[in-house]
Amino acid sequence: MPKMKTNSGAKKRFRYTATGKIRRAKSNHRHILTKKSPKRKRRLRQSDLIDSSDERRLKRLMPYGQK
Repeated sequence: MPKMKTNSGAKKRFRYTATGKIRRAKSNHRHILTKKSPKRKRRLRQSDLIDSSDERRLKRLMPYGQK
């Protein structure tokens, strides 16, 4: 059976944590930052975990991460 391909867009955007959860970067931190408060910009720097409803779909896109 051939190897499965990892989705290249997903591998650039998401990473597995040590416990097997999937981490993502928060959106809205690229441009138009002058109107956003410092507190909001600080929180946008932190990574976040994906929602449990998206987890199955993303694990299918990245088959060789942690299970």
